[in-house]
Amino acid sequence: MESFEQLVDQYQPMLHKIIHSLHLYKNHDEFYQHSLIALWEASQRFNSKKGSFTNYAYTYIKGYLLMELKKSHQEQERYVQPDTEFWDLAADSYSDEPLQKEILLSYCHTLTPNQKKWLLYTVCGRLSIKEIAELEKVSLSAVKAWRSGARGKVKEIVRF
Repeated sequence: MESFEQLVDQYQPMLHKIIHSLHLYKNHDEFYQHSLIALWEASQRFNSKKGSFTNYAYTYIKGYLLMELKKSHQEQERYVQPDTEFWDLAADSYSDEPLQKEILLSYCHTLTPNQKKWLLYTVCGRLSIKEIAELEKVSLSAVKAWRSGARGKVKEIVRF
């Protein structure tokens, strides 16, 4: 067979015609790249005993692009990307953190100061044990001990 560059030159009008016939106006460059991949795969899989390459390439490329269009559509349906306005509103919703901290501390009158630190860092700061240990300059086992003690005391408070 010919070199791939020669195939691209020869079948470029066909590639554009297929893209146009499928009304692929969004992400045109991406679908053109997919059509080149399909052309290359068609050239590798073609069996000359079964017919002409032009018919095979046309069918293969169109099927490949339809498959990619389906994948693209499924991704758009599954993964919604919110507007920036959404993220602005989401960031503003956490402005009541001091109130949350006060309510949380009202339940923790039996906790030691270190257990309170663990609870606040975990709930309000969303920090991991490792991050808390680095921040407080203590060992991981110390933070785990704070956690263990705090969990037990909080469970007792919540039961009543």
